[in-house]
Amino acid sequence: MKITDWPEQERPREKLLTAGAGSLNDSELLAIFLRTGISGYSAVDLARNLLNEFGSLRKLFSASEQEFCEAKGLGQAKYVQLQACLEMSQRYMAEKLEKLDVCNSVEHTQKY
Repeated sequence: MKITDWPEQERPREKLLTAGAGSLNDSELLAIFLRTGISGYSAVDLARNLLNEFGSLRKLFSASEQEFCEAKGLGQAKYVQLQACLEMSQRYMAEKLEKLDVCNSVEHTQKY
């Protein structure tokens, strides 16, 4: 079944827009990144398969280019997109940390 055939409140993009990114599970977040599935698999199905294959988002994100591109439904373009997203996230966090006071308490350290 195509995601467009799902009830609106269950579709990852719509769910993110109405309830926020924190309301999505790893498969749903990854499906939004993937944008499309492959023959016989929706983007959410593909995301679930990839998470099962790699074991976690961290392991998928840490995969070498070769490992990543060998997975069904992925390729060099997605690898480059993911690496760009990860780098932007790291820069966002670094900039955010630069603006914070020094981690001088347990609370600051936990936030970091």
